[in-house]
Amino acid sequence: MHPQLEAKRFNSCIDFIQALDQCHQREYYKRMFGLCDIEKEALSKCLHEARKNGEKEQIGIMREKRKALENKWKKMDEEEYGEDLVLKKLLERHSDKLKDSKQ
Repeated sequence: MHPQLEAKRFNSCIDFIQALDQCHQREYYKRMFGLCDIEKEALSKCLHEARKNGEKEQIGIMREKRKALENKWKKMDEEEYGEDLVLKKLLERHSDKLKDSKQ
């Protein structure tokens, strides 16, 4: 079953979609004997490639968003603990010393 083919992301497959529609408008018994199999296979391959390309684009977008979010987190940490997180490192060392002294 194919997804809704009117979607914007399948514009690259419009020729294959039209070819399959034309084939389906032919006589029924010819379709039953596999007359449209070539068009259907070509459309399936095109849709698969379109889906893969869409996923690649989406992954790139999500990576950019993730990077921006991590930069915001880093900026917040720097505002809280100082540049290069010096205060945080000092607090961690101090807590480690306290743990060692308790043992």
